[in-house]
Formats: sequence, structure tokens, C-alpha cells
Amino acid sequence: MPKIVDHEQRRKQIAEAVWAIVAFRGFEAVTLRSVAGEAGVSMGTVQHYFTNKEEMIYFACTQFVEQATSGAESLMEQSNDPDAPRTIIRAIMQQTMPLTEEQRIGSAVWLAFVSRAAVDDQLGEFIREAWNGLHRFVSAQLRTAQEAGQVPTALNTGIEAASLIALADGLASHLLVGQHTAKLAIEAVDHRLEQLFTD
Repeated sequence: MPKIVDHEQRRKQIAEAVWAIVAFRGFEAVTLRSVAGEAGVSMGTVQHYFTNKEEMIYFACTQFVEQATSGAESLMEQSNDPDAPRTIIRAIMQQTMPLTEEQRIGSAVWLAFVSRAAVDDQLGEFIREAWNGLHRFVSAQLRTAQEAGQVPTALNTGIEAASLIALADGLASHLLVGQHTAKLAIEAVDHRLEQLFTD
């Protein structure tokens, strides 16, 4: 019988190969051939799914965002109160920081995508929309907290959401180069949330 190929899984396998190359060798090393080698598939297999390098990189970025979202959901589920706005915001911020070795690799890949987006319009548009979605989500959580009396009603949720996201992003860069420890980063996040949440 002919071998049944899971096409979605194969595309994800190729995306993960792109991540690995970007993390350890940079975007300059990403080619259809190098990705095929990293993924352990033939060059023809990669070309079957992606016509060029740019298409492959774009898909790898979309898959990266999807995986990060799943990771945040997992952190929330591990909490004692996964539906609480504070818990959810903390989980989102933790997900964006390289607190583990796996996250460290992920942060290196993400920052590489962001850097490339500065000169790649399609990638830039996707990343901006991903950030806009994150901002809307965190803002909504803060509004829910306001309604529950957990944060001040006078708080500008849009500005505060941008501030929280920027805090996590800034800490991620410092963690990546060893400027701060994971312990300090988590304490910084908790300190800010303690200031925000009055109950």
C-alpha cells in the first residue's frame, strides 16, 4: 500500500527546521536545501510545499505564533484559577520570555522574525496583526478585571496593555543575552501586576 503522508504534519516539520536553522545559524543560512537537510526530507519534498524561501519563512512564522498561543493556553490551564484576568495576563507575559532553554531558542527565533519584518512587508504585516491581537486580548482582560473590581476603573486599559507587553518584550531581550535571571524577570512581572491588581 502507498504510504499515507500527513501533509499538515510535514509542513510543520519543515517549519520547525526553519526555526532550528534561524536559532543557531541565522536567516542567512535558510535555504530550501538547508531546510530539507535539517528536516530530514528531500529537496523535492520541501519544494512540493513551498515554491520559494520567502513563502517558507512566512509559514514558519505563522506556525511559531500558533505554537506560542498554545503554550500560553497551557500555562493558564496549569493555574489554580485559569479564568482570572491576572492569571491569564501573567501566563501571556511568561510565555513571551525565555525562562527555559526551549523558550530561549524560541525567543531567538522570534526576535529574528521581528528583525526580518523590518524589511519584509508581508512578514511585517503578519507580525503587526499578531501584536494587535495580543494588545486587544490583554486590554480585554484588564477591562474584565475592572468590571470585577480588581483594578482601578480609571485605568486606561489600552495604554496599560501596551506597557505590560513592552515590559515582557524588554525583559525577553535582557534574558536572552544573560543580563537578567529568570527569577528576576518573573519578580519584575509580579511586581507590576501587584501594583495593578488591587484585590
